[in-house]
Amino acid sequence: MNVVLLALYLVVFPGFLFLLGFAWFAEWWDRKLTARLQDRVGPPLVQPFADFVKLLAKEDIVPEGVPARLQAALPLVAFAAVATAFLYVPVVGSSPFGAPGDLVLVLYLLTLPTVLLFVLGWTSRNVFARIGAVRAATQLFVYEVPFFLACLGPALAADTWALGDVVAAQATGLWTVLLQPLGFGVAIVALQAKLERTPFDIPEAETELVAGPLTEITGRKLAIWNLAKDIALVTGAALLVALFLGGPTVPGVSVEGLAGTVIGFAVFLGKVLLILVVLAAIRAGVARIRIDQLVTWGWSVLTPLALTQIALALVLKGVGWP
Repeated sequence: MNVVLLALYLVVFPGFLFLLGFAWFAEWWDRKLTARLQDRVGPPLVQPFADFVKLLAKEDIVPEGVPARLQAALPLVAFAAVATAFLYVPVVGSSPFGAPGDLVLVLYLLTLPTVLLFVLGWTSRNVFARIGAVRAATQLFVYEVPFFLACLGPALAADTWALGDVVAAQATGLWTVLLQPLGFGVAIVALQAKLERTPFDIPEAETELVAGPLTEITGRKLAIWNLAKDIALVTGAALLVALFLGGPTVPGVSVEGLAGTVIGFAVFLGKVLLILVVLAAIRAGVARIRIDQLVTWGWSVLTPLALTQIALALVLKGVGWP
């Protein structure tokens, strides 16, 4: 790939500009679905973009004693981490940034926002923010283990740590979700917790902690952080599509040439939106749980299920099936 095509991939499609538009659309799609499931109307299509522009115009307030540069940098780093992670997910064929261990890199980049959220809340000098920060760190150690195990299952089955190779293996065989349904279910639930969405919105519980770690950030910083959350939603869903649903491929359908690329991209978007439907249904249908309930449930249910799926994947691989 020459420099011009690489720049277009990075900046235009499926890079920065496409990611911005799709992140705002994904937020609208999620909010609209949740509203309809709760018998509400939901927001108009342009609402996420309008909210972003509104926050950009708001006053940027820094509480006394808070390191202003650190508070301003954390949302930017979170945004850069999740946007970079998306570039490694095969959207139209293999990503030009793909590498032998890019799955591990993507998982690491998706973990960074939670770590940064803890730092943001802890340095805000606000009791609500600090309690939320502690809750975010506590959740991190609960859902990351089952999420990592669930995401490594497809890699073990395909005998590769490269996302592009995992997708290619599914193009010539069965989708991983058919062979590892337990892992897919664990990954869905753990992703919901990773994104701190209901019922796992414990760090930012509005009825208890105002906005948790985000209580003291305003204006541009809040706009960038909300955008980073939207991109994390898209990237997490895209990662599960690549690992379990074959990415942009359809078994038996060639994605070569321009027509194949367009079909593959449309298939990829449809799969991502389908994942968002599942996440929205969980958000609309389940009430928030307590942090102690999450810890107990995460270690006694999610992690054993993920380990069981890993064991089954190794057994299937050992007997040479499929």
